[in-house]
Amino acid sequence: MGLRLLACLFHLPTAVIYGSLSLFVSILHNVFLLYYVDTFVSVYKIDKLSFWIGETVFLIWNSLNDPLFGWLSDRVFLSTQQPGAEISSPEVVLKRLRALSHNGPLFAISFLAFWVAWAHPGLQFLLCLCMYDSFLTMVDLHHNALLADLAVSAKDRTSLNFYCSLFSAVGSLSVFMSYAVWNKEDFFSFRIFCVVLALCSIVGFTLSTQLLRQRFEADGKVKWDQESTLKELYIEKLSVPQEKRITLAEYLQQLSRHRNFLWFVCMNLIQVFHCHFNSNFFPLFLEHLLSDQISVSTGSFLLGVSYIAPHLNNLYFLSLCRRCGVYAVVRGLFFLKLALSIVMLLAGPDQVYLLCIFIASNRVFTEGTCKLLNLVVTDLVDEDLVLNRRKQAASALLFGMVALVTKPGQTFAPLIGTWLLCAYTGYDIFQRNPLSNVVSAQPKLESAAALEPTLRQGCFYLLVFVPITCAVLQLLSWSQFSLHGKRLQMVKAQRQSLTQGRAPEVKTI
Repeated sequence: MGLRLLACLFHLPTAVIYGSLSLFVSILHNVFLLYYVDTFVSVYKIDKLSFWIGETVFLIWNSLNDPLFGWLSDRVFLSTQQPGAEISSPEVVLKRLRALSHNGPLFAISFLAFWVAWAHPGLQFLLCLCMYDSFLTMVDLHHNALLADLAVSAKDRTSLNFYCSLFSAVGSLSVFMSYAVWNKEDFFSFRIFCVVLALCSIVGFTLSTQLLRQRFEADGKVKWDQESTLKELYIEKLSVPQEKRITLAEYLQQLSRHRNFLWFVCMNLIQVFHCHFNSNFFPLFLEHLLSDQISVSTGSFLLGVSYIAPHLNNLYFLSLCRRCGVYAVVRGLFFLKLALSIVMLLAGPDQVYLLCIFIASNRVFTEGTCKLLNLVVTDLVDEDLVLNRRKQAASALLFGMVALVTKPGQTFAPLIGTWLLCAYTGYDIFQRNPLSNVVSAQPKLESAAALEPTLRQGCFYLLVFVPITCAVLQLLSWSQFSLHGKRLQMVKAQRQSLTQGRAPEVKTI
């Protein structure tokens, strides 16, 4: 039985094994996004100053580590002069897989550091965020880079992304289970749950990367044997002029002239902000807009659906991408976000069922858009290679540069959200039981009665005006993006010709 299972694993398609890596990230990252703020604010009682300092330092490190790790990983590709080097060679893929096999388990271990109080809350908050994000960045960079390195055609990349979405949907089930064990007063069950998730992630990363490494090591050995045979036939080798090594400053100058890259990161910065705003404030919206209108089980269902549906919905979006192109699908999702938000604004906060649908769908469509944008980045990798005539696609480095500009949205989301809520309603999430404290003092009964509807109204306006603003800004920037249609086909054709045209130069005997 065990041998049969191993045989089945060895014969799994590469796309399935690649997609399974998303499962081992999502089972941890969804729980992290949902509970890390609440854990430090409500359980560890972090003070406001420490929270803001931690988020500020995290903002800087979160932005810098992506291009830093990407540069360390891919800087050699910018000046590769091997005339026989292929764009998606097994050696490049193996380098990515080795990085994933090391950083995947470390990412799972860093996840566990959040759920046990081992230092002052402010210090722990800062160290945990930076350590967790470092390993998550290494995993994301190399996993996303493989999307560009394993395939060139839009069809093949869509297939790889399909399995990523499928496994991410399965990984989102951890949110359903976490809701059953989450208890601020008794943290033991939740900690055991997190340990089990981390162990599953460690085993999964080790097994998946090992399977892929064995597959590409075999391909690399065949390629090496072929090249050795061809080298024996060389009679004369043409001299290739040595190009100077590209520095980081020169690479940044090249990116500054990459028009589509600049418009894309403007749009994606807003998208990252909106995705994390929804994740951070979803429990708050449920509590103050729907808690007295729906049951606990309904709230749990909405929470779970908001994490699973984006991945399932993305399976349909990917089929649309095959027919209409990624650009048209993303633009349609922006229009849909804008239309739904305007309808909700006109309907008001008292339409309970419409409010439930909007809260869930807002997160579903926003997260669904985020899942599609990796396909756009892989197209930018192709365009960067063609425009700058690179010998090798620096996919991890470009993903890192995208993150340099867009990742600050992760930190801006909780900071801007809490500031807007406090400015409009006077509600401070760092104040201990603000409503009960107000009610306990007899002279402040009237202000307490007034604060609750004001808080509800403030949450509602935050819920609808943030997506309206984001959608308008994104539509403006996305309209300037030109890497679609005939231009995209031309770039793909040029990269395909580079892939097929690079073979060792052998003179006819």
